[in-house]
Amino acid sequence: MSLDPQVAAYLEEVRQSGAKPYEAMTPQEARALELSGGEPARAPEPVAAVEHLFIPGPTADLPVRLYRPAGVTSPDLGMPALIFFHGSGWMVSNVGTNDPFARALANRTGAVVVAVNYQKAPEHKFPIPMEDCFAATRWVFEHAVKLGLDPRRIGLFGDSAGGNLAAAVALRCRDEQGPSLACQVLVYPAVQYGLETRSMVDHGAGYLLERASMEYYWGHYMRSPTDALHPYCAPLGASDHSQLPPTLIYCAQYDPLCDDGALYSDKLARAGVPVQYRVFDGVIHGFIKMLGSCDQADHFLETVARDVRPLLG
Repeated sequence: MSLDPQVAAYLEEVRQSGAKPYEAMTPQEARALELSGGEPARAPEPVAAVEHLFIPGPTADLPVRLYRPAGVTSPDLGMPALIFFHGSGWMVSNVGTNDPFARALANRTGAVVVAVNYQKAPEHKFPIPMEDCFAATRWVFEHAVKLGLDPRRIGLFGDSAGGNLAAAVALRCRDEQGPSLACQVLVYPAVQYGLETRSMVDHGAGYLLERASMEYYWGHYMRSPTDALHPYCAPLGASDHSQLPPTLIYCAQYDPLCDDGALYSDKLARAGVPVQYRVFDGVIHGFIKMLGSCDQADHFLETVARDVRPLLG
């Protein structure tokens, strides 16, 4: 399928703007660009409540936001929840820039969204972001009742680098007999340090996320290439993928990481893990955040809501 017309128009705007690719910037410049992005195409959705918390991490207190979906008036209902790890190369974004998406995700799924602001590379390289996310996951389960959550109905949600972190946390929860996850939702996850897949070659230039961008991000996240051999850094390389929670994997057709999702889906299926894999046609990496400018962002939210509700009971 050809590019979605709305996505094609967006890519043309990016080209016309003359903006430098992230890999041509310092991490500080990339963060400044992210924060100067202007008003979203659509006003952020109202939710029942947003709670700002700081929770203890292994090396620092971590900012966390809880989004209670619209229509929920009491926190004592044993709500389902999705712990959300945002993407953007382990280094650029934060819970503030992901606020519109987190609100929409809560409203569509009916789950409380717990957005975690893990520490960022390159100041905090692997394994610190993963350790932050694992600690946050344990904290949510330990405080579930106080937060009005049902610990039997809590899953993970991560996109891109956040998908990498969600997959790593799920592996670690299994390995250390940690929290029992209801599911993991991985959206175009970066699950291997590899730049030679077919999708990386075919869609590694001209579709916003570049092959060079992934090399740049991995280079800032890892302490050295040997980190890529660790399953919590590159989950595709784990020796065992059995006994992981039911998994939903969503990818974009024109995304260099599309094959990463397909390969991870295959690994999980071979290990006996219930997994659903879907590619959204005509779209690019990052499309799920294009609310108000790409209709397929809303289509994604409708799809994930339909798919995740049964897994969250």
